[in-house]
Amino acid sequence: MASFLSGILSLFSGSAKADAPAVTAEPQVHGDCVIHASPIREGSQFRLAGRIEKDVGGEVFVRNFIRADVFTSMEEAVDCTFRKARQIIDQNGPSLFSDGEKSRNA
Repeated sequence: MASFLSGILSLFSGSAKADAPAVTAEPQVHGDCVIHASPIREGSQFRLAGRIEKDVGGEVFVRNFIRADVFTSMEEAVDCTFRKARQIIDQNGPSLFSDGEKSRNA
């Protein structure tokens, strides 16, 4: 009974699915990178988050990113995530993956 009540209360407080990943969108290709948008649900909003992957000599290198931007709809968060990832790729160029780290935050 107590868990039922706490579940009801968490629905109203917005913490039921806080920090839970939202459904990811179909990846997009930009240059030689693959962009995966995966906004993070925070209550009734979605935080901009995703990853950029690049095949370097048969190994897949990954750059994860999370930004402070939050949106009221998942579609808007996904669109802005793809836009931000393209900006990261364009601004960093080859240096985004030149450090040799297989996975890190961008």
